[in-house]
Amino acid sequence: MVGVLGLGLMILTLSACFEPAKDTHPEQVLTKRRALFKQYTRMLEPIGLVASGRRDYQPQEFLGWVQDLDKLSGKPWVYFPADGNYPPTHARPSVWSQPDAFRAAQQNYQDSVHALLLAAQTGRLDAVQPAVEGVTRSCKACHRDFRYD
Repeated sequence: MVGVLGLGLMILTLSACFEPAKDTHPEQVLTKRRALFKQYTRMLEPIGLVASGRRDYQPQEFLGWVQDLDKLSGKPWVYFPADGNYPPTHARPSVWSQPDAFRAAQQNYQDSVHALLLAAQTGRLDAVQPAVEGVTRSCKACHRDFRYD
């Protein structure tokens, strides 16, 4: 369950990254994408706790969290427009210089969340745990390639 522990570390890292700073973009794209990623953090925390065994598995409650995460999984990407790389962003220039790779990372994330949704629909913890690992791996890969910590 190293991946589940990694999810916990990722959550802590994400929450530490939302320091208040002035968003100078006229459409506030940085503020909007940070707000969505903050929602991810809130949603992933209980999911990770269940997968690691530190919170009781209640299949219907868990499914609700994953359904919410699935609905959110496609939303932040519009907030990375061509002019969206400005301070105080933590996004790497590779978001804009490697758009195909960034889209592939987004798709990988969305696919892993959908796989988690399918696993959660079974109501079986043994199906959910590896699917949570998949979400964790997709988050880490995207952060490694497209985000400064």
